[in-house]
Amino acid sequence: MRTELNRRELADFLRRSRERLRPGDVGLAAGPRRRTPGLRREELALLAGMSADYLMRLEQARSPQPSTQLLGALARALRLTEDERDHLYVLAGHRPPEGRRAGSHVRPGLLHLLDQLTGTPAQIVGDLGDLLAQNAMSEAVFGCVCTVEEPDRNIVWRWFTDPFVREAFPEEEHEEQGRLAVADLRTAVARRGSGDAEAEALVARLRAASDEFAALWDRHEAAVRRRSRMRVRHPEVGLVVFDYEMLLSPAEDQRLRIFTPPPGTASAEALDLLRVVGPATAHRSHRPPTAGGGLKTV
Repeated sequence: MRTELNRRELADFLRRSRERLRPGDVGLAAGPRRRTPGLRREELALLAGMSADYLMRLEQARSPQPSTQLLGALARALRLTEDERDHLYVLAGHRPPEGRRAGSHVRPGLLHLLDQLTGTPAQIVGDLGDLLAQNAMSEAVFGCVCTVEEPDRNIVWRWFTDPFVREAFPEEEHEEQGRLAVADLRTAVARRGSGDAEAEALVARLRAASDEFAALWDRHEAAVRRRSRMRVRHPEVGLVVFDYEMLLSPAEDQRLRIFTPPPGTASAEALDLLRVVGPATAHRSHRPPTAGGGLKTV
């Protein structure tokens, strides 16, 4: 997210946020000589650990760009909500801090949405590549090679360590698929920041298990795959073409992935057939019994 310092709007937001905050909200006595119900500028400066003069310049749109540390202190002192804090950062020309992570927990509303998407495959995937949930059509299309069961649900791990996964994709697209998977993982690891144990452990495992992954990781390519055209081989209906769309969920570490066939194509007809066939006869008999799960649809 690219933002620019907007001094006028930042000044207005700080001033109005200070005026909305009551002394009792921060443990201060109102006092008998207070003319306005909001906090005084000196009181807010004290709570935020900054000088009243600098706060005055901020509120008068005369200050240099404030640091993220100062913005964090102001957000805490003003008792801002997460949305208000993010707005403060954007006005000051900074990217907001990372929001709360949902981890492996999928909200009931998202699960309900998956169930309502009866005509198209859809999945919820974590930012590091864990397949957290999928609807019936996703199960019908991708079968048992696409699983939500640990430890086989990480789609990047399966792509680089399980040759069976790649059989669902045309061979001439394997190199590009691998590059996209690594570039997307690279952006997720960067968003989490240094010292994230889960991200660092996954990258270390992948580097140790796959020379191909290690070589791609060392290229330091970064790209979020938001949309693309992809092709998948299905044992019952043959090659199916999908337009892939990635949507962010309210949690920054979860994504809703939707696969729609181009209208009026053979792929759309194939999906209609699979809607009738269902997951029971999809891929289950085609996977080696000792191989586990985890197709990825990068």
